[in-house]
Amino acid sequence: MSTETPPAGEYTEAHMKSLKDAAHIRQNPGMYVGNTQSSGLHHLVYEIVYNSVDEALAGYCKHIRVTIHTDGSITVADDGRGIPVGIKKDTGKSALEEALTVAGNSGKFDNAAYRVSLGLHGMGAKAMNALSEWCEVEVRRDGRVYKMEFERGYATSKLQDLGPAPAGQRGTTITFRPDPLTEFFGNLEFDYATLEDRFREIAYLCKGLAITLTDEREAGKTAHFQFDGGIAEYVVWLNENQGEAAEHAAIYVKKEVEHSTPDTEGMGLKVAVEVAIQYTNGDDERIRCYTNNAYNPVGGTHLSGFRSGLTKAINAYGKKEGHFKPDLEVRGDDFRAGLTSVVSIAHPDPLFESQTKVKLNNPEVEGIVSSVVYEFLTEYLEKNPKEATRICKKVALTAELRIALKKHRDALIDRKKILGGSGLPGKLYDCTSREREKSELFLVEGDSAGGSAESGRNRQFQAILPLKGKVLNVEKAKLEKLLENNEISALIAATGIDIENVEDVSKVRYGKIIILTDADVDGQHIRTLLLTFFFRQMRKLIEAGHVFVARPPLFKVTQKKETRFVQTREEMVVELTTRGLKGTTLHVTKPDQPARTVTGDDLTKLLPALSEAETAVVGLERRGRTLDELLPRAVEGAFPAYQVHERAKNKDHWFRAIEEVAAFKAALTEQLQREPVIGEDYTLDEWHDLKALNRALAKMKNTGFDTNDLIPLQRIAGREPPVRYTLDHDGHTKNLVSLRELVAEIRRLGEKGMAVTRFKGLGEMDPEELWETTLNPQHRTLLKVTLNDAFKAEEMFRTLMGKEVQDRRAFIFNNTLKSVEDIDYGA
Repeated sequence: MSTETPPAGEYTEAHMKSLKDAAHIRQNPGMYVGNTQSSGLHHLVYEIVYNSVDEALAGYCKHIRVTIHTDGSITVADDGRGIPVGIKKDTGKSALEEALTVAGNSGKFDNAAYRVSLGLHGMGAKAMNALSEWCEVEVRRDGRVYKMEFERGYATSKLQDLGPAPAGQRGTTITFRPDPLTEFFGNLEFDYATLEDRFREIAYLCKGLAITLTDEREAGKTAHFQFDGGIAEYVVWLNENQGEAAEHAAIYVKKEVEHSTPDTEGMGLKVAVEVAIQYTNGDDERIRCYTNNAYNPVGGTHLSGFRSGLTKAINAYGKKEGHFKPDLEVRGDDFRAGLTSVVSIAHPDPLFESQTKVKLNNPEVEGIVSSVVYEFLTEYLEKNPKEATRICKKVALTAELRIALKKHRDALIDRKKILGGSGLPGKLYDCTSREREKSELFLVEGDSAGGSAESGRNRQFQAILPLKGKVLNVEKAKLEKLLENNEISALIAATGIDIENVEDVSKVRYGKIIILTDADVDGQHIRTLLLTFFFRQMRKLIEAGHVFVARPPLFKVTQKKETRFVQTREEMVVELTTRGLKGTTLHVTKPDQPARTVTGDDLTKLLPALSEAETAVVGLERRGRTLDELLPRAVEGAFPAYQVHERAKNKDHWFRAIEEVAAFKAALTEQLQREPVIGEDYTLDEWHDLKALNRALAKMKNTGFDTNDLIPLQRIAGREPPVRYTLDHDGHTKNLVSLRELVAEIRRLGEKGMAVTRFKGLGEMDPEELWETTLNPQHRTLLKVTLNDAFKAEEMFRTLMGKEVQDRRAFIFNNTLKSVEDIDYGA
C-alpha cells in the first residue's frame, strides 16, 4: 500500500486509520474523562477509586486509602481481592497488563464476579493509564506481591513477582502521575477539597466503608470517612452543612425490585432503590442522585421517577385531608421547596449518557423509583399524620407565596417597559445584527472600560453594557430590591429574559453573554456577583451554555518591534524560558572528559528535568535534609525490604541497600513500638519526594548529566581540574556553581531587552489592544460557565454570598491563599 500523503481535498482508503487502546484515548481524551481540565483530571482518580468501591460492593474491600504526593502523583490503595495477575492463554499477557492497557477488557460485563459495579465499559483504568506520564501497579494476591510499570498507556516492565505478601494482606495499589503535556493536563494539580467532597459522598453511600485521604503537600492534612448511617445520615449532614439543621428526622426507604431482560432472565437480578429525604425551613431544593455510587450531576430517570412519586404521594394525601384548597394552584416545584434528598440506586446494567456517568438513561428506572417512593410515602404519611400535616402546610405556603410574589412583581414593574423589544436600557451599546447565535453581549466593569470596549468592538455582532459599581448581591436581596436596582434592571432588559419564567430562555437576545471584568480583586468580586445573579435568577442560561467569562491578558511584553500579550503568570514563565533559550549555549567541562556544548533541543529537554529535580530537592530540604544526603538516597533508595532487589544492580550495591533497610527498620521499630511487617505501607517521610527526584535524575541522565551536576562547586572545590558550567548568551558568559541555577538563569536571560506592562484594569488598554486580545474571536480566550454540580454551586454561592457570616469566615480561613500574588489574578 502506498504511504504517500493523499492529495488535498480527496477522501480515499489512505485516509482511513485505526487507533487502538492508549492511542485512541490520547487522541480523544474527552470521550473517556469528559475533558482535560480540572474535572477530567480528578475523574482519573475517581475511575480507580470506583474499582475499589466495586470491591466493597462485592463484600471484599473494607478500606480505601488515597494519597496525594508532592511530585504531582497520587496513590489509590485498597484491601480488596487484587487485580488478577494470571497469564491469558489467548494473548500471552497477564490479566493485570490487559486490565490497564486493552480497551474493553473488564471483569464486569457478565455480572458473575460483580452483581453491581461502576465499571461498565472496561475503559476507566485504561483511560487513567493512557493519560498518565507513568503508572505503577502493585497487587497483593494469593499470598504474593506483584508489580508492573507503565508509561502513557503501555507496559514498560514485565509482571514482577516481588515475593511473599505479609499474612492476611491483599489488595491493589495504583500510583500514577497525570501527563503534564500541554494538550492534556498541563500544570493542573489535584485539589484536596474536591477529592475530600467526593470521598465523603462515597463513604456515606457505602455503609461502613472506610476512606482515608492524605495530602503530603501539606503536613498533617488528612481526612478519614466512615459512616454507619448511610444516606439517611448524609441528608442530615447536608442540612447541617448549610446552616439549616432540620428539626425532624430524615425519611428513609430502601427496597429491591426484581428486574430482568431476555438476556438476564432467571439470574435473580434486582434494582435496589434507596432514598432519604428531609424537609428544612428553607426554600431551595437540593437533590443528589447516584447510580452504583457514581454521582449523576444531571440526574436522569431515577430523578424524574423520584420527583413523580413524591409529588403524586403528597398531592394525593394533601387533597384527601383538605390541606390544599380547591382553588390553590400547586406546581411540582412547590412540593420540593426546602427539600434535601439523596436518591441512590444499584442497577446491574446501568445505561449512562457518557463515560463520565453524568446522567442515567435506563427507561425502566423511572417507573421503579416512582413506584417505590409513592408506595412508601403514601404509607408513611398515613402513619405519621403530624409530620404529614407539617409537610403539606409547607407545600401550600410555598404555592401561596409564589402566587403572591408574582402579583407583587406585576404591580411593581411595567413588564412591557422592562422586557419589551423597545425597552432596552439607555446605557446599552447594542449591535446591528439581529441573529441571536452570532450576537454577543459583553457585561463590562465601569464606564472607562466600557468606553474602551465600545470603541474597540465589532459593532455588527458585539454589544456592550457598562455596569456601574458593584452589582447587587442577589443572594441577600429580596425580589423587590432586585427589581428596583438600576444595574440589575438594565441587565434583565438587555438579555431579554423574564426572571419570573426561569425555565424559558428562548427569548434571550444574544447567543453569548460574556462577563468582562478587571484582573484585580474588585474585578473578581464583580464577576462573582454577576455569576450569583445568573445562577439564582437565570440558571437556564448557564445550563444552555450562553454565559461566558472573558480572560483579558495580564501582561504585554515588548521586545524591539515585537509585541506579545500574555494571559497568566504560568504563560509568562514559558515566555521567559523561550526567550532565554534563544541564542543560549551551555558549556560543560569535567575532569577527564571532553568539553561539551549543550544547545537547542538538548538544552530545552534538560530544563524540565531540572525543574522537577529542583521541586523535589526543595521539598526535601524543607524537611531538614541536605543535598549531600539526598543524592545517595535518591540513587539507592530507602525502600521497603521487598523492593530492595529491584534496586540491586550489583553485589556491592545490594549489601549497601541491605544495610540501609536495616537502619530504616530499626528506626521504624522504635517509632511503632513493635517490629514492622515487611511490605507494610510504611516508608520514610521523604519516600515520594525521593521517587520524584529519582525520576528527574533519570531524565537528566537521558540528556547526558548525572547526580553530581546538582552539587554546588563550593562543596567539591578541591577537585582538579574543577567542573565548570558556563552559560553563553549572545557573547556574554556567566559561570554557574551547579545546574540548579540553570533554570532561573535562563528565565533571567529571557527578561533582557523586554519591556513588560502589567495591566491592572481594562481601562489601561487602548481600544485596539482590547480588540486584539479580548474581543477578537480569532485571538481571545473565553471560559464557558458550566453547571456540572448544581448542589455544590448552591453551597458555594450560599457560603460566599449568603447571610451566614460564620460560614463565610470559616471558608476563608480554610482556603487561605498561599500567596498574595494569587489574589491578584485568578481566571
